Amino acid sequence: MSTDIEGLPQEDINELVDETIAENEVVLFMKGTAIAPECGYSETALHHIRRHRDDVECVDILHSDEEFRAALERHSGWTTIPQAYVDGEFVGGADVLEELDERGELADALNA
Repeated sequence: MSTDIEGLPQEDINELVDETIAENEVVLFMKGTAIAPECGYSETALHHIRRHRDDVECVDILHSDEEFRAALERHSGWTTIPQAYVDGEFVGGADVLEELDERGELADALNA
């Protein structure tokens, strides 16, 4: 998904984030792409998700503006990236996904 949102009003950006989360069973807002993560935390988060399922919508927020990040923070209450959502609910970032995986709970959390 492209996050080219320059010039969009904050309301439209909020709606774009809402729709992305609602329309995808699993979505990962990350720095970089699924093919080329551009931060270690994003790579870790994607690795843990992909251990249990291949179908994850990855959204590169690396070059998005502050309004997009503000819309994500409004959803999750978190300012950090990556952010994973499952069935519209915020799950967490790389550390939470890693913790869930270590406890054997990530597959269930991902509906895998």
